[in-house]
Amino acid sequence: MSVATLTHRPANPAKNPYDTALVSTAGHCETACGFCFRADRARGFLTLDTYTRAVSRLGELGVQGVCLTGGEPAHHPHLRQLVCVAYQFGITPSVVTSARTHDERAALDQVDRWLANITVSADSRGAMALGRTTRTAASAITTLRGSATPEKIFHLTYWRVDDDEAAALYELVAATGVRIQLSPVTLTDKARDRIGLGMNDYLEQHRHDTDALGRYFALTPAFKNHLLDLRAMHLYTERRNTCRPSSLYVSHTGGIRRCPFSANDTTIHATRADIHHALTQPPTSRISPDCAALCRAEDKP
Repeated sequence: MSVATLTHRPANPAKNPYDTALVSTAGHCETACGFCFRADRARGFLTLDTYTRAVSRLGELGVQGVCLTGGEPAHHPHLRQLVCVAYQFGITPSVVTSARTHDERAALDQVDRWLANITVSADSRGAMALGRTTRTAASAITTLRGSATPEKIFHLTYWRVDDDEAAALYELVAATGVRIQLSPVTLTDKARDRIGLGMNDYLEQHRHDTDALGRYFALTPAFKNHLLDLRAMHLYTERRNTCRPSSLYVSHTGGIRRCPFSANDTTIHATRADIHHALTQPPTSRISPDCAALCRAEDKP
């Protein structure tokens, strides 16, 4: 699953600290990226009844935008209804997708005019090799070009990018007019150990990749600060700040929590009072690299 891009409107923290929500449309994902850090993994789609109740509760909490995310939204048998239900409750929908096939694009064609934005995920060559994926940058651009959604976002997860690939990526997207998001591959300690990569080498690869991309793309100060934060989280775990996300997360089974990776959650089937109580308790979770990658504020590189 890629970094989510949400329709953002400033929230009033005193009244409503959450203006958006990530909604998982399925517990499984056919893409099965080797470096995926999805919070929930189980077979099954988000049901319409669960989703409708979730959107109703989210609207009562002041949420203004929902991002339909992985599994793969284009595989959901009722994607059109998911988008329609959001509008019925006055909530603006967006989608993060890896759609490439004819059937996946056809599913998106049914809803793309109603979306605030669509993010199509791609991987650099090194990321594809690491994660055993086939999400090429060129095929992502093809999907974006075929979309009627007003705002189109190309999201690249990168790893082992050299100068030639960075130049080719720039040439590919420069004339398209799409927004660009960049995310370095995020690996857990176990994943790094599995490929025999030490922490220093891992962080050095991040620096090398970012330098290569920075020679062609104008990396914003916000993105550079995000990379510095990621580095600090890896090196100084004891200094990690408390997680205070501005987006809620809803699992495909109807679990609702402030952080996708938090163990403290409630369910949309709970009473309104219980949901409010659960979401207004002082945060206890610490920011980790995977949740920072998932929940970072949207920004162009």
